[in-house]
Amino acid sequence: MMAEVSMLKPTAANPATSPTLTDVLAASVNAKAVDALALLKKAAAELKAVTFANSFGVEDMVLTDIILKNKLAIDIFSLDTGRLPVETYDLMAATEKYYNTKLNVFFPQAQTVEFYVKNHGINAFYESIDLRKSCCHMRKVEPLQRALKGKTAWITGMRAAQATTRTSLPVREYDEANKLEKFNPLSDWTEQEVWAYIRLHNVPFNALHDQFYPSIGCAPCTRAVAVGEDVRAGRWWWEDPTSKECGLHVK
Repeated sequence: MMAEVSMLKPTAANPATSPTLTDVLAASVNAKAVDALALLKKAAAELKAVTFANSFGVEDMVLTDIILKNKLAIDIFSLDTGRLPVETYDLMAATEKYYNTKLNVFFPQAQTVEFYVKNHGINAFYESIDLRKSCCHMRKVEPLQRALKGKTAWITGMRAAQATTRTSLPVREYDEANKLEKFNPLSDWTEQEVWAYIRLHNVPFNALHDQFYPSIGCAPCTRAVAVGEDVRAGRWWWEDPTSKECGLHVK
C-alpha cells in the first residue's frame, strides 16, 4: 500500500510546515508568485528549450504547480538515484495523478553503479568526501547531463537562504559546467513563504517534511533536523557545511 502523501495536513508537531497565513504573508507570496511566473514565461519565450529539474522538495513543488497550472512550455524531469525515500516515490506518483501529467525520469547508468558498489561497497559514501561525491556524480550529475542535453536553459528550486553555499544565488545565471542558462525563480523566497504558497494553493508535498525533514535527498544521506538547526543540516550531516553540495550546482 502506498504511504500517505501530505495534502495540506500540517502537524502541530512541526509548525514550520504550517505558517500562520497573515494578510501580509499572503500578499508577499502572491506578489512573488507573480514575479516567478513572469520570469518563467520570459525564459520559455526567449530560450525555447527550457526544462525544470524537480527533486520533489517543497520548493520544487511550488514551481511544479506554477508551471503545470499555467501550462507553460517548460519540460519537467526528475532524477531517480535509486536510493530515494519511499515518501519521495509516493509524491512522484501523486504528482502525476494530481496534475494529470507524466514526468521524465532519468536513472544512473547501471554498470557505473555496479562497479562502484563492487569496488567500494554499498554505503561507501560515508567513508570519505571523495567517495560521497563520486556517488553523487554517478547518481545525479551524469543523469543530469543527459537530461540537459539539447536544452538551452534549466530551472531549479534553489533558495539563497538554504545553505552557506547558496548565499549569493542570482535569479538568472550562466551555468558554465553545463553550458546553458540557469534560472532560480525562488532565490529570494523565505521558507515561510514557500510553505504559505503550498497552503494557499493546496499543493501536494513530501510527507517527510512533516517529520522535520526540511531538505530531502537520498535516504541514506538525509536525516531529520532538530529545532533551530539549519534547513540543510540533515543533508550529508557528517560533512562540513561548506562542502554540502552534490555537484549539480557547484560553480
